[in-house]
Amino acid sequence: MSGNLVINSIFSGFQKSLEEEQEVREVIRNICKEVDQISREITTVLQVIHHNEAGISPACLKARQLFEKANEGYGKLKEVVPPTDYYKYQDHWRYMTQRYCFLISLTIWLEKGILATHDTVAAVLGISAVEQKAGFHLDIEDYLVGLLNLCSELARLAVNSVTRGDYEKPLQISKFVMELNAGFRLLNLKNDHLRKRFDALKYDVKKIEEVVYDLSIRGLLPKPEAQDAPETSDVKTDS
Repeated sequence: MSGNLVINSIFSGFQKSLEEEQEVREVIRNICKEVDQISREITTVLQVIHHNEAGISPACLKARQLFEKANEGYGKLKEVVPPTDYYKYQDHWRYMTQRYCFLISLTIWLEKGILATHDTVAAVLGISAVEQKAGFHLDIEDYLVGLLNLCSELARLAVNSVTRGDYEKPLQISKFVMELNAGFRLLNLKNDHLRKRFDALKYDVKKIEEVVYDLSIRGLLPKPEAQDAPETSDVKTDS
């Protein structure tokens, strides 16, 4: 076989591989587009928490229904993405998954006032919680970014709760976010994006502290009730 024929054969193989990869990427993009649209619907549904206390429970119920649709979408992704190519295609769903981690964590906090664990978030999405080189899973960094986004949303909720006369919610938020902040400080964050996002957490903490301080100097803080047992400082989780 001549040199030209060998080269043509090699590059024909390359072209076939590129075309097959492009086909996979196109399918992934279409699935992600559908699943991402669901996340935007959930975001809109949950915005009621900032102006209508009575609407929180129905909003969480609606969000749960939409999470089931998202679960189906992630199921399609698991079928399409080759087990060994998770990180090859991860950029297609990374930011979408971070948004889902935030939305699921927010919903569970609104429902129970507790931290949604990594395992629970993965279960809602219908994907593995085990970090692995092969197979579709919930990346821990995506989960952590979701929690940081949760803190920002709760800081906003603290302000809006005071506006509508709810003076207990900021205290609940303050305790939860302070404990999350302490947890994050235990991590040695080396990922640039995650580190920058964590650095912004101090502004959320400051905003919440200012809300609580303002309530304190105005004498609007709820009076502490007698406690039968000492409180634990640990963040409660759904595990």
